Amino acid sequence: MSIKLSHTESVQNFFKEVSGLTNDQGSPRMKALINRILQDSIRIIEDMEVTTEEFWKAVDYLNRMGARSEAGLLVAGLGLEHYLDLLLDAKDEAAGLTGGTPRTIEGPLYVAGAPMTEGEARMDDGTDPGTPMYLHGRVVDSHGKPVAGAIVDVWHANTKGTYSYFDSSQSDYNLRRRIVTDADGSYRARSIVPSGYGCPPEGTTQELLNQLGRHGNRPAHIHFFISAPGYRHLTTQINLAGDEYLWDDFAYATREGLIGDVTFVEGEAAARDRGFQGNRFAEVNFDFQLQSAPVPDAEQRNARPRALQ
Repeated sequence: MSIKLSHTESVQNFFKEVSGLTNDQGSPRMKALINRILQDSIRIIEDMEVTTEEFWKAVDYLNRMGARSEAGLLVAGLGLEHYLDLLLDAKDEAAGLTGGTPRTIEGPLYVAGAPMTEGEARMDDGTDPGTPMYLHGRVVDSHGKPVAGAIVDVWHANTKGTYSYFDSSQSDYNLRRRIVTDADGSYRARSIVPSGYGCPPEGTTQELLNQLGRHGNRPAHIHFFISAPGYRHLTTQINLAGDEYLWDDFAYATREGLIGDVTFVEGEAAARDRGFQGNRFAEVNFDFQLQSAPVPDAEQRNARPRALQ
């Protein structure tokens, strides 16, 4: 027999006290959020008839997830980060803000303070034997005119699917750069073709995905922040065409308009012209279109916690 107590006055009063609604200290916003979380949680417990064993197993899961710092990975895998993009898209549409390169999820692996260069950058430290990649494009406005002085903040994984700072075997800021666009709005980077990656198989995110019958793989991709005075900050990434997980990304980051075509070029002369040794490299050409900032705050990226802020 299902017993429900959440509607009773005594339980309602109890959770008002727990969430601080009965005192005049603290944050009203936090009190309202915690009360809502508690109310929704106890209704889930009642409606789904969550057992005591299931409840404490969930608590243990949260402890283990926190110890592994996988919360950012989990919210991507459960589609919550993608949902925030959908919500922002809907708000933009309602406000009449359309056009420009689509946004998509940032992910949990950005590190602030990457070296900044003018026009062009070498991103890799030369230790990864991956295929050299010439990444280039332009930043333009809504009319297709170049945006000079825009900052293209770019980062990606190595051929093992790991990121510097989070992978101690890599040098500081390996595969992370900030490039200031030239007078034509162009940016250029020499790097290596990144690999996709999977959630750690022993981790808490993959543990839950296994229960959901889902894989935890991402296609090869390249992250970007694009910013310039007078324009809306853009958080996005391009997923590389031809990857088996291109449209089966566990983090739901692949979107129309964000597919980076990869062209493999053969020949020593062509490689030398792009600054590479050997006789083969990959070329990725991707342009970004920025929206004008409706208010000054729109020029700034959101203030979520990040590494080395």
